[in-house]
Amino acid sequence: MSERVSLGGKTLFITGATRGIGLAIALRAARDGAHIAVVGKTQTPHPDLPGTLDSACADIEAAGGQAIPLLCDVRDEAQVERAVATTVSHFGGIDVLVNNASAIFLAGTVDTPMKRFDLMQQVNVRGTYLSGQKCIPHLARAQNPHILTLSPPLDFRTEHFAPHLAYSLAKFGMSLCALAWAEELRPLGIAANCLWPRTVIDTAAVRNLLGGASVAQHARKADIVADAAFEILSRKAADFSGHFAIDEEILRESGVTNFESYAVTPGAELMTDLFLPKD
Repeated sequence: MSERVSLGGKTLFITGATRGIGLAIALRAARDGAHIAVVGKTQTPHPDLPGTLDSACADIEAAGGQAIPLLCDVRDEAQVERAVATTVSHFGGIDVLVNNASAIFLAGTVDTPMKRFDLMQQVNVRGTYLSGQKCIPHLARAQNPHILTLSPPLDFRTEHFAPHLAYSLAKFGMSLCALAWAEELRPLGIAANCLWPRTVIDTAAVRNLLGGASVAQHARKADIVADAAFEILSRKAADFSGHFAIDEEILRESGVTNFESYAVTPGAELMTDLFLPKD
């Protein structure tokens, strides 16, 4: 097993960090004393979307970390540049980039409006690429730099694409960024990996777009992804790069054997997530 590196004092630039998986990763890192750049678009409370930039920062600081709110649309180059520059000015650098921001719309080709297609491509692929482009020069100066992208293993079976081609293109595009970066950035000592959940995770997207409470009761909490992310980011970058990790597998490697505490409804049958490889 790779030697562990503390996240205490490390700076994480996390996109989509006001709620859900992004916030859960931030809170887990905060318990180690990390500094978090909270990158998001929600300034004022939304009736269907819990969490704002300010509430996320308050939660992170209560958990033991430091945080700054960064109002930023990851599709906009100037805004991402400004967010990165503010992070570096405030915390002195960037050690970790977490590409979490993502848009979703599950429908077939004819039923997907081009506005939705464009949004997913711009947030998921362009946002991931753009955040990487602007963070890489600062990551290259860090002691144990990581890029972690919340996207699936590159398993190109038609069943992963046919039901929702537009969304699949966008999520697999994120994974292709990580695949390329793992090799491109190897000489700079920057690790690039993907992380994906084995089961559906209880997020605002699930509750608002993908079935609501009836699906959420068969899901796991975002904490399982956060714990797996923490496990990856605590590894030495030189020892772990180019992997498409599944949350449960990563945690089993680290010695976790009981996953019941992660269930939204203990004992309920879990719903597996999209894009899982057969093996």
